[in-house]
Amino acid sequence: MPKPLEVKPLPNFRLWLRYDDGVSGEVDLSHLAGKGVFKAWDQPDFYRGVRIGPLREISWSDEIDLCPDSLYMKLTKKTPEDMFPNLKTGMNA
Repeated sequence: MPKPLEVKPLPNFRLWLRYDDGVSGEVDLSHLAGKGVFKAWDQPDFYRGVRIGPLREISWSDEIDLCPDSLYMKLTKKTPEDMFPNLKTGMNA
């Protein structure tokens, strides 16, 4: 899986991401804002504190992080089967 190299917070709960395979772009996370642990994003300084964590997760704190693989798939509109072709053959085996 490609690894995230850069993340920048954007207005309206969007993130700009750049991965090591050259893919970059914006992901809309507004559907998460204000729900559960993501209520912390209501504080603008907290949301702007996004970073890439030690395990390459997209992180705001020790309690809030998102999987970089799922964000990559959201960004590229690829499915797990696109990313992992063995998933297709493994189901039929």
